[in-house]
Amino acid sequence: MRRRTFIEAAGAALVGVPPRFGGRGRFADQLLVPMDEAQTDHLKAYGLAFRLLERAGKGEWLLNYRNGSFLLPADSATIRDAALAGVTAEPVEQGTVFQIKAEIREANMDAVPLEKAPKVAVYAPPSAAPWDDAVTMALQYAGIKFDKIWDEEVVGDKLRDYDWLHLHHEDFTGQYSKFFLNYNGAPWLQEMVDRNERMARKLGFRDVPAEKRAVAYAIAQFVERGGFLFAMCTATETLDLALASDGVDIAASYADGSPMDANASAKMQWDRAMAFQGARLEPSPSLALYSDIDGHQVNSPDRRQPLGTFTLFNFSAKIDPVATMLVQNHRQVIPDFYGLTTSFVKARLKPGVTVLADEPGAPWAKYIRGERGQGTWCFFGGHDPEDPQHQIGDAPTDLSLHPHSPGYRLILNNVLFPAAKKKELKT
Repeated sequence: MRRRTFIEAAGAALVGVPPRFGGRGRFADQLLVPMDEAQTDHLKAYGLAFRLLERAGKGEWLLNYRNGSFLLPADSATIRDAALAGVTAEPVEQGTVFQIKAEIREANMDAVPLEKAPKVAVYAPPSAAPWDDAVTMALQYAGIKFDKIWDEEVVGDKLRDYDWLHLHHEDFTGQYSKFFLNYNGAPWLQEMVDRNERMARKLGFRDVPAEKRAVAYAIAQFVERGGFLFAMCTATETLDLALASDGVDIAASYADGSPMDANASAKMQWDRAMAFQGARLEPSPSLALYSDIDGHQVNSPDRRQPLGTFTLFNFSAKIDPVATMLVQNHRQVIPDFYGLTTSFVKARLKPGVTVLADEPGAPWAKYIRGERGQGTWCFFGGHDPEDPQHQIGDAPTDLSLHPHSPGYRLILNNVLFPAAKKKELKT
């Protein structure tokens, strides 16, 4: 960009006037927000698009074009927002837009309209620290508004107020992630147990496992009605275990005072689950594992080490735009990261589950999606894409140091996904 054009564009961003092209007097028609290496902050670019939709504006998501770029109106509010957020936004005139659209028509790309900002909720206890949840950090860094909700709101049917719901490391089996093994007596664990027991009593359940199962059912109904669910870490595996455990005691003895049903694995009703089937439950209270769904078995003697990488699959933007949206990225190969549930054994996936990313040659997937009723769910293994080991007490991840994080981009793809106008799928 020539010096005069740069000064004109920068000044326009401050005063709210669309930037001119060169010195010819033509104004920008639209803004191209590139998502390839030209982007200065990939994560905040999602917030730019989201806030436009909150203002009742409309844009387009250019799937597979420059790694999933956005085409937004060149109005003064968007120009100013991009400048303040430090997001690269290239002014383009209508002729250039026509050229971009022609290229998209001829290639494995598509232009998907972005029409309405989804109402976003994060499932978390009231006292949860924001740095203990990668999605909360991503939303805050990108500047995307969300509400925190927990068991009382979920059981009370407040999910009807939202379009998109995130779950992180909640243990829906009611076993407190088996933290008793290593952290028994820790004040934070005692507070967690007390808070959950009080909530179970308040809502009229006999114990925490029963209350968490009811929460899991309410979340499943949210999806069936057309909601969008994104889960990471423990929530992926334990949500399905809770859904499939109707009438089965799957909590180990230290959690609720009674032993796990010896035949629990055989009694599970997997037709109620979203993603998994046929899993063998872990009955031992001396192992911080839930089942054999997790391929990495992070807390067992058979823990898979070292961490490898996972690779995003390529999808046809015109045939399967949903899967294509969820894998938009400037990196196809991404470093893996642990969580209490790190990965998903492929032999445990239900037919119809779409694998979005896996570790080539390994028997597990990292990133999967599927549909239930009128809605969509997406599971992403691991806890924090920029903290591979993630130990309790680790310093919070500073996303200003990771503005190009490909793992966090996958999270934000999911947040923006409900805003897109989907076509009828052929898969």
